Amino acid sequence: MGRVLVTGATGFVGQAVMRGLAAQGADVVCVNRTGHNIKNCAQIIETNDVFSREVEWWTESCQDVDMVIHVAWYAEPGKYLTSDKNLDCLSGTLNLARGAALAGVRKFVGVGTCFEYDLAPGELSVSTQLNPVTPYAAAKASTYVTLNQYLPLQGVEFLWARLFYLYGQGEDPRRLVPYLHQQMQAGERADLTSGTQVRDFMDVDDAAALLLEDAFSNRTGATNIASGQGITVRALAEQIADHYGRRDLLNFGARPDNLTDPPCVIGLRDTETRI
Repeated sequence: MGRVLVTGATGFVGQAVMRGLAAQGADVVCVNRTGHNIKNCAQIIETNDVFSREVEWWTESCQDVDMVIHVAWYAEPGKYLTSDKNLDCLSGTLNLARGAALAGVRKFVGVGTCFEYDLAPGELSVSTQLNPVTPYAAAKASTYVTLNQYLPLQGVEFLWARLFYLYGQGEDPRRLVPYLHQQMQAGERADLTSGTQVRDFMDVDDAAALLLEDAFSNRTGATNIASGQGITVRALAEQIADHYGRRDLLNFGARPDNLTDPPCVIGLRDTETRI
């Protein structure tokens, strides 16, 4: 397996990746913001800002590293889609990739998003056309397009793992699933949209396991980290409410539907359309 360098190890997805690596007994180096406690790391490299470091700093940090798993990105709910911090993440990621290549890293694994795709088809494979419509998605897509051309020329294998709709341990409480649990536990009404949107939801630990499976395989290029199955937001909410016996607290239609929201987003694990 060799030594693995992980960025963003304290984030929602990063924590799950770290749990998966720990289960495999991996030798892990973590690069993270100063002052964060990280378990299961053989070495912690601290920095005030992961995305402000120059190429030379990354070259030094990646010495004796076999694989980089770059999870870090700005992802504050309600702000990340349109934030100009996405440009910092883009430029900082390119510096990391250049440093990794100079250090002789064998494989670079980056984390993308389903929002890079043209979402109109509903069922999305890695051959689906890209059409990002937010600064966040555009920065992710730009990173993929650039590194997919650059890193192989430097002798570095490149994998770009596109995440879909995740929930689970360590999730920000402002997101849908934690909000529903919070309201059910408090016996308070949960205000929702109509809930007709179909989404590919996946537990973050299952997603991390799939990401690591792809990372330690010979797979390169883009890959979808997805279940391949869709469920409506309404059905998901009802499943959660049923754990508490409180479907009566679900207030569908209290929030307006987003008219630009795609009706269906499902990730396919290969390039063949699912029947």
